[in-house]
Amino acid sequence: MLALEGVTAAYGMSPVLYDIDLRVGPAGTTSLLGRNGVGKTTLLRTIAGLHPVLAGKILFDGEDITKIKAFERARRGIGYVPQGRGVFPHLTVEDNLRVAFAAFSSRDIKIEYTVPSYVYELFPVLHKIRNRKGGLLSGGEQQQLSIGRALVTRPKLLIFDEPTEGIQPSIVQQIEEAIRRIQTELKVSILLVEHLDFVWSIADHFYVMRKGRIVDEGNPQAREAESVVPLLSV
Repeated sequence: MLALEGVTAAYGMSPVLYDIDLRVGPAGTTSLLGRNGVGKTTLLRTIAGLHPVLAGKILFDGEDITKIKAFERARRGIGYVPQGRGVFPHLTVEDNLRVAFAAFSSRDIKIEYTVPSYVYELFPVLHKIRNRKGGLLSGGEQQQLSIGRALVTRPKLLIFDEPTEGIQPSIVQQIEEAIRRIQTELKVSILLVEHLDFVWSIADHFYVMRKGRIVDEGNPQAREAESVVPLLSV
């Protein structure tokens, strides 16, 4: 589904990603591990089209999308749940969800412009508070809203950047269960940046980044989590 081949990216004259090769298959969960500052968020933003590629290419469903814009990638089925959530504080929950309809082309005449029922099934709290403004929500509610908004675009691939950061444990469990259901019931592929314990319980494949490079990969079911801990240290 998603393939990165020799992807390099930079900020100005300073490279931050070096020759990245990465694969995400259909209807599975792939995780990206690494300590802070190694380039994980930059890599996700590059895949989503929010940061330019300096060298290499990105393929999605066999199509080269390296040069196309972020909104065009969204139309092709790439959803992105950013770090920091990106909720519009002065819009209601329902209006925040409906903003995602902008990802659809005006030619998508078969699309019904209503929030899909599965969004409220995954996150019942969003239906209860659908008339509340985004800026009045708790951190956990905002995170559920951010995920729900990405799901409105009916993605084939959903990218998560630390979805449990700063969230209370009870909501973390809900988010983990939602990610499992998104994969198994909605058949959406997932690329996930998260901490080691979370990843090892949910991912089918992992990559480890250090200093802008992929330095290890494998199957969590075939490896002990402790085997990658030295790669996550300073």
